[in-house]
Amino acid sequence: MEQKTFQLNDIVEMKKPHPCGANRWKVIRMGMDIRIKCVGCGHSVMIPRREFAKKMKKVLETSQE
Repeated sequence: MEQKTFQLNDIVEMKKPHPCGANRWKVIRMGMDIRIKCVGCGHSVMIPRREFAKKMKKVLETSQE
């Protein structure tokens, strides 16, 4: 399994869409847990880093910092 690279403020796609219908998430906090925010409805979720790496499909947009 390849190592997925992501950083703060990236827009990522998860394997399952959010119940609101959107599948675009912004990484808003990183550490042992990753906090992501749904771009569609603004709901935020905190997921352990290991679980996030399994559930993330791909990076859609990288942050321009």
